[in-house]
Amino acid sequence: MLKRTFDILVSGIGLAVSLPLWGLIALAVKLEDGGPVFYRQRRVGKDTREFTGLKFRSMVPDSEDKWGAVPASEDDPRITRTGRILRATAMDELPQLWNILRGDMSLVGPRPEWVELVKQFRKEIPTFDRRHAIRPGLTGLAQVYGHSELSRRQKLRYDLLYIKRQSFWLDLRLILFSFLVTFTAGWEVRLPKVPRWLGAFRVRRIRTALPGRTLPKTSFSPAEHDRAIVKPFT
Repeated sequence: MLKRTFDILVSGIGLAVSLPLWGLIALAVKLEDGGPVFYRQRRVGKDTREFTGLKFRSMVPDSEDKWGAVPASEDDPRITRTGRILRATAMDELPQLWNILRGDMSLVGPRPEWVELVKQFRKEIPTFDRRHAIRPGLTGLAQVYGHSELSRRQKLRYDLLYIKRQSFWLDLRLILFSFLVTFTAGWEVRLPKVPRWLGAFRVRRIRTALPGRTLPKTSFSPAEHDRAIVKPFT
């Protein structure tokens, strides 16, 4: 109840405060190539319920029809010049405040995946739907403590770890770190987002929620980070 009340309060205030930005962003998107301002896509939410996710368009028009449901990569040619700025600052996600207000999403939780990708991931990972036990989030543990080169299975470990340890204070911490990344335009950096001086890189041995092994202690280069789970809250 506290989480949902907080979602409604923050998303409502966020929509009101950010409204002037919507006009500027819409104008920039439209002027670049004349295509649609918004991008709508079916996503999978809590209890595997589908909903329409809303974002400012950051890729060329009809990119999904041309390239299919393919996640963005570094130097992705589909991303427009305006889109690179929007994605680096997460401004393309502003319309998802409406999804949060509606109850499709939460401020913090596993990121909602495309319907097409979920079908694929279910075949590869039998336990994948466990991440749909809660509402998907605007930001999450994998987005803040992980990095963009994590595999889907590794991101799922973060998602399940968040579900197990979720709390109001953990949400506040993740939201704070997310704001820091936004203000430094760091969302497109292909490395862990939170700097060492914030104490975010403390790890411990844990049993993963997936069948398998205990992950080892390690340092935090991108390759080594793949084999570690960050202790999310101390």
